[in-house]
Amino acid sequence: MAMTSPHHAPPTVDRNPEPSWKVGELARRTGLTVRALHHYDEIGLLTPSGRTPSGHRLYTRRDVERLQQVQSLRLMGLSLDEVRRMLDGASLSPRRVIDLHLARLQEQIAAQHRLVERLTALATHLDQAEGVSMDDLCRMIEAMTTMEKFFTPEQLDTLRQRREGIGEDRIQQVQDEWAELIPAVRAKIAAGVPAESPEVLALAKRWMALAHEFTGGDPAIGTAVMTMYAQEGDTLRQQMGDRVPTAEMFAYIGKANRAMKGAVGE
Repeated sequence: MAMTSPHHAPPTVDRNPEPSWKVGELARRTGLTVRALHHYDEIGLLTPSGRTPSGHRLYTRRDVERLQQVQSLRLMGLSLDEVRRMLDGASLSPRRVIDLHLARLQEQIAAQHRLVERLTALATHLDQAEGVSMDDLCRMIEAMTTMEKFFTPEQLDTLRQRREGIGEDRIQQVQDEWAELIPAVRAKIAAGVPAESPEVLALAKRWMALAHEFTGGDPAIGTAVMTMYAQEGDTLRQQMGDRVPTAEMFAYIGKANRAMKGAVGE
């Protein structure tokens, strides 16, 4: 009987190969979609360790462990790119992960506070108004959204506090005054009345007083108002009609205001 040479021993067979999962099975087990796993592979976030002879992805236990890390860090608020850089040994430290998550949570909390304030203001307005239609509500929401584009959260908070301090009765009076003042200024412009004339100076004085009551004399808020009307004037006029001043009116009143200041300085 021939002996097998130790130098020609038959190859051993691994009776316990590492388990692996195809992408569909891994998706079912984790609750992710196949599309998401494909995307993770495409961006280098989770590349499967193996492939079948036909080219299908095969995920090992190590891949599943990385996927668990990915999902945990995603729950912390990190972007996919931040997760990839962190797991690949980039400069993101565990403390930086916490800082990023805290920053995102603070942004979300601030956004929720702004939403609460917006809805509270709308609710108050609806309680005091009569016969408000869905169109009216949508216009109010659009106006608030426009405000948030041009005023900082701090400025919006200042304006909210001023609104509360002034009271709804005075706010209605101011709105009525603007409803009279803006057409009056428009008429003077159409008639060609010089901005330095006494009647226009009187209108300008009323205009500046109402503007000061809104801004509280804060020049940054005043600048934001001007920017808003310059960039969104047409949209605001569609929402609010002729009550919205034009750039021509601002220039006209500005000229009258300079004339008043010049007269005082003489």
